Amino acid sequence: MLKRFIDIIVSTIALILLSPLFLLIAYQVKKNLGSPILFHQVRPGRHGKPFKMSKFRTMKETRDEHGALLPDADRLTPFGRFLRSTSLDELPELWNVLKGDMSLVGPRPLLMEYLPLYSEEQMQRHDVRPGITGYAQVNGRNAISWEEKLKLDVWYVKNQSLCLDLKIILKTILVVIFRKNINDQTGHAMPKFSGNREKK
Repeated sequence: MLKRFIDIIVSTIALILLSPLFLLIAYQVKKNLGSPILFHQVRPGRHGKPFKMSKFRTMKETRDEHGALLPDADRLTPFGRFLRSTSLDELPELWNVLKGDMSLVGPRPLLMEYLPLYSEEQMQRHDVRPGITGYAQVNGRNAISWEEKLKLDVWYVKNQSLCLDLKIILKTILVVIFRKNINDQTGHAMPKFSGNREKK
């Protein structure tokens, strides 16, 4: 209950104080990428319950001659890369925190299609609300394997505390400032989770 209270207070204050930045980013997204300004996607929340997560859009809606969207790498602009590398595209998730879909700290909400691919142990990452930042994000982010990332998520669930959350938030600030581990070891964004389950 205390964590939820802190989420409400901090997200409310942040949404108010950062409103000028929200407007500036929204203007730049509209100018560089067009409409819509926000990107919405259904993600699994606590206990796997679906919710609509919001982010600032970072890619163009460019399509091929058949009407299919081009690969992400072809649609991601320098401006979009800047938003991602600084994590500014994540700011609208503060609204998800205020609504109760997310928390400030917790395992990142991944894709709905991953739910049936997790092992029983990995599924424990959904025992808490997903977060804007998390233990895995400050301990390797996209530079570690899926197996390592999911282990860190489960470790957080089993060891969560307000003190740990504060440490993660402070470390997140450093990770964002120095833009550490934005890409994987190959220099690209993380590949999709393939469902290679760990042995029990």
